[in-house]
Amino acid sequence: MTIEIVEFDDRDRDEWDTYVERSSQASLFHQYEALRLQANYSNSKLHLLVGYKTEEPVGLFPVFEIRKGLVKTAFSPPPHIGVPYLGPVMLDAGNIKSRKFERRRNQFIDGCTEWLGEHIGPSYTHVRVGDYYTDMRTFLWGGCDVSPKYTYNVDLTRGEDDLLMSFSRSARRNIRDGRKLVSGIEEGDRDDICSILTLVKNRYEEQELSFDVPPQFVMDLYDALPTGQVRPYVFRYDGAFVSGIVVLQYGDTLYRWLGGVRPQFDFGIDVNDLLDWRIMRDGMDAGMRRYDLVGANNRRLNRYKSKYNPELVTFYQIEHGALPVRTIAHLYKSRLGPGIEMLSRGNGTSLPSRLVSGFLHR
Repeated sequence: MTIEIVEFDDRDRDEWDTYVERSSQASLFHQYEALRLQANYSNSKLHLLVGYKTEEPVGLFPVFEIRKGLVKTAFSPPPHIGVPYLGPVMLDAGNIKSRKFERRRNQFIDGCTEWLGEHIGPSYTHVRVGDYYTDMRTFLWGGCDVSPKYTYNVDLTRGEDDLLMSFSRSARRNIRDGRKLVSGIEEGDRDDICSILTLVKNRYEEQELSFDVPPQFVMDLYDALPTGQVRPYVFRYDGAFVSGIVVLQYGDTLYRWLGGVRPQFDFGIDVNDLLDWRIMRDGMDAGMRRYDLVGANNRRLNRYKSKYNPELVTFYQIEHGALPVRTIAHLYKSRLGPGIEMLSRGNGTSLPSRLVSGFLHR
């Protein structure tokens, strides 16, 4: 029996979220309010695809349609707003045999691909899935290009002392020597999100880079999602903001999403080590299993992240489309913030500059 692909009625948003809760693969960004905000800040049209086997939902796939002139594209997640992973997820299926689950997943992906072709007809499709999706054969069989990307995960199930001793010598020294400064670390509020992202933007500009994540998008997520899912951690000194990290919490995972850049003041130690250690300790206390450092593709940034003795984890970027449009899409260089490295690079200098400009600057 095949799987029927239906576009979900967004008026039943509460029901959508009950489906999300039934998937151990889903992330914070699969929730309806998070999807609505992603569509709003990416100027895209959201399509909520659900796969049904008889009347039972088996898979979800949020897709963002972006049209510029004659170019029609489909993204999941949309570009320029800092969402690290999205894409299709399967609902948990109990004790179903692996071969049956594999067949169901393949049918779901094939059905969604056919739906996109019939209802959008994208010239280019770009999907980035989390590390739960390791079997890429369905996408390869469908003619997609699949590229491995990398992130780091810190195991939070270890004891606190054991975890700390696994860190590099410099990280342990910073945490030890910074004990007097720890009192300046706290979980902040929505106003602190703006302070964190302003610091990030300034740091990017110093390096002649562009930071595109809209602060209001992050603050709206803070307001719209359940309490505790978007958590700004800040370090203050004499009451003044110094540095911070916006952390996401969902399921059994903490995500080091945005922030953690070098502060303007030098305290003789890296205060971001103190922030990360506080976040990890809070995560352990809350029963979190891992701390996703969100990105391990930038060699320079990897030197910082690797000192926490993380596990290297693979996730995938999936692309489909004609070469000229694919080249244009690569040019947008999906800037996702510190720790979420530029995931797409390309050349394409022979393409008409007006078309490229129109695609990049929405």
